Amino acid sequence: MSTTIQQSVVLESGDRLTRGEFHRRYCAMPDITRAELIRGVVYVSSPVRASVHGRPHALIIMWLSVFAARTSGVDVLDNATVFLDADSEVQPDACLLRIPPVGDEARLTAAGYIAGAPPLVVEVAASSASYDLHDKLDAYRRAGVQEYIAWRVLDGAIDWLRLRGDAYARLQPDARGVITSEVFAGLRLNVAALLAGDRATVLAELQHSNP
Repeated sequence: MSTTIQQSVVLESGDRLTRGEFHRRYCAMPDITRAELIRGVVYVSSPVRASVHGRPHALIIMWLSVFAARTSGVDVLDNATVFLDADSEVQPDACLLRIPPVGDEARLTAAGYIAGAPPLVVEVAASSASYDLHDKLDAYRRAGVQEYIAWRVLDGAIDWLRLRGDAYARLQPDARGVITSEVFAGLRLNVAALLAGDRATVLAELQHSNP
C-alpha cells in the first residue's frame, strides 16, 4: 500500500472530517475498535482498563439487558455505531431503543447501523474531565437524546440527565436512593448499589418495579 493510500485511511484524534469520510476511514481500519466523530472532530479511544471502564461497563449492560428482557418493545445495544446527526458518529457504551421506534427516534438502517437519537444513552466516563461530559454531552443534547446517563467512575458519581426543552436537567434519587426513568417505564436504578458493584440489589430494584 502506498504512503498516499495509507494516509487516506488514517484516523487520529483531532482530525476534522465529514461523517461520510470518517465512516469510510473507520471501516478501512479494523485494528481500531473505537473511534468517534463529534461535531466533525475525531476522537480515538485509549486502551480500556478493567477497573475504570471494563467492570462498570459490564454492570451497565447487565442492568439494561435484564430490563430489556423483562420489557416488551425494548432493545439494548452495546457499543454500536450511531449516526447521531450530520456531523457526529458515536459508539455509546450502551443505549436503549424502542422497537418499533416512536416518532423520530433512532432506528436501524438497512446496513445495521443506528440512525438518529436513541431515547436513552449510557456512557462510562473516567471523571468529569472526560469528553463524555462535555463535547459528547452537547452532541447528545443537540441530537435530542432524551435521557443521558454518565457514570463518572473516578468521581464515584452517576449523572442521570433528562432533556427538557433544549437543556439537560439532572434527575434526583428518591428517599431510597433510586432514580426512575421518565422515558422507559419500570427502568429504575439504585445508585449506591451500582456504584458499589452490588449486582443483586441493582437487579432487585428492577424486580421491584416489574413484579
